[in-house]
Amino acid sequence: MELLHPIVRDQCLRLQRACRGRGVVLTVTQTLRSHDEQAALWAIGRTEPGNIVTHAPPGYSWHEFGLAFDVAIARFPSDTTPNDLYDGPWQLVGDEGEKVGLEWAGRWKHPDRPHFENRMFYTLAQLRVLHPHGLGAGEVL
Repeated sequence: MELLHPIVRDQCLRLQRACRGRGVVLTVTQTLRSHDEQAALWAIGRTEPGNIVTHAPPGYSWHEFGLAFDVAIARFPSDTTPNDLYDGPWQLVGDEGEKVGLEWAGRWKHPDRPHFENRMFYTLAQLRVLHPHGLGAGEVL
């Protein structure tokens, strides 16, 4: 989480606390992603085997700029499938994320329930000019 923009990191921590207060334990599974990592994910289901995992080509993911993170639901009350990190009360998690000022991708045309972001008043075009290959580890906007 130290690779997230400080404001987004704070929002992530607040989301985790709010969910924990409702009996839902979240695990952060992805934060900053390199340009090359995004390119590799983009290739899955296109030029590499597997199902499509992202609709964002390299340079078009908020992950590349430390403004997005993904979570999994590690535990929730009356969880009958504890090994499945992607079932659970996603609406509750999404609502709590929005309460702390995050955009929840569970409401998108192609929903991505584990994904949260804060664009910080930037556009991706602006960020690509500032950081054409995304941020490196330790860099912050």
